[in-house]
Amino acid sequence: MHLKRVPVFLLTIAFIGSVTVSCVTQPWVKAVDSPDVNVDVAALERHVRALAEDFHPRSVDNPAQLQAAGDYVLAQMRAAGASPDIQNVEVDGAIHRNFIARFGPATGPLLVIGAHYDSCGQTPGADDNASGVAALLELTRLLAQNPPAQSVELVAYTLEEPPYFRTDSMGSYWHARELASRKREVRLMISMEMIGFYRDGPKTQSFPVAGLGMVYPDQGNFIAVVGAYRDFGSMRRIKALFKGASDLPVETINAPESVTGVDFSDHASYWRFDMPALMVTDTAFLRNPNYHEPGDTPETLDYARMAKVVRAMHAVAMQF
Repeated sequence: MHLKRVPVFLLTIAFIGSVTVSCVTQPWVKAVDSPDVNVDVAALERHVRALAEDFHPRSVDNPAQLQAAGDYVLAQMRAAGASPDIQNVEVDGAIHRNFIARFGPATGPLLVIGAHYDSCGQTPGADDNASGVAALLELTRLLAQNPPAQSVELVAYTLEEPPYFRTDSMGSYWHARELASRKREVRLMISMEMIGFYRDGPKTQSFPVAGLGMVYPDQGNFIAVVGAYRDFGSMRRIKALFKGASDLPVETINAPESVTGVDFSDHASYWRFDMPALMVTDTAFLRNPNYHEPGDTPETLDYARMAKVVRAMHAVAMQF
């Protein structure tokens, strides 16, 4: 009897393993094609350099520079054709600002796409997170030219970095709380957190859990979409749109918050209000050795691949 049970046991383990991998990695997703869109690669680099060089360091420890960086983001949204609202974020007696550009109908389920414009301490913050803000500004231009059929808010957040990270003082928390207070239905929120650093060589990608290296590539040349188990359906749709928008490899993971890095951005603020939310990222410190270091400079980023992420996010804004 024991010998007969062994193959059944192994088959059961194999089945459970395959189901687990499927739930985590979203395999067999068919690409959804989207119309081609002209992303301005030079503008992406220009925005990154402005934030990382002209307004460096743009942290809460340097309030004048953070204010100037916010002024730049606001001016660029307006120059792109948007009419952004300013949401004041009052923390420790000081007023900081979120900037919200709205597109599409004023009612109906809302898609939120956001990126934080502050940096950590004295670092230039090119990848973290001038890259995400540059993408947000380019999306602003594209959606102003051709508004989506769905309701979309593009939000530039303040105060994502320490000492306010994971607190009620984060700009994204203030935005999520305001939506919750109005009982606004959020279809999905996507945080763009570090999207500009890529490496093609072997063993250039690490993982927070050793076993993940068995199911994901060890080349740091992909964009990742990160979410919770409950957002499995949204993740499949996002992956399909990403795959159809460009040839940039996309990897997805649905995992609990206990996995290091899964909640390391503004999307976690929306989870606190039971809103569906995902993160689009180059995986930050799991790939980029310059994370929260002086070496996080504009020269280290790949703007052509950043543009492919913008194309994918534009497809999401238009077709999700």
